[in-house]
Amino acid sequence: MKGILVGAAIGYVLGAKAGRERYDQIVRLWHRFIENPTVRKTAAQAKDKAFEAAVQAKDVAVDAAEKAAEKAPWRHQDETNGKVTTPPRL
Repeated sequence: MKGILVGAAIGYVLGAKAGRERYDQIVRLWHRFIENPTVRKTAAQAKDKAFEAAVQAKDVAVDAAEKAAEKAPWRHQDETNGKVTTPPRL
């Protein structure tokens, strides 16, 4: 916690010394960067890849949960009608 406060204090002092002009320069550079078509295209591709990875992770998790549920010791499948039952809770 102490390190965070020291870092914040140093950042404040350096930022105050740099002044408003430097801040405005950094903001202009940031806006030029994020408005760059290559940056936008790359960001969109990264977003799409992240979405695909999330969908795949969800599918893997659902499959694993279904397999775990099938092997659960408390499941019992009635051989006469094929229904799955669980024992009553105590």
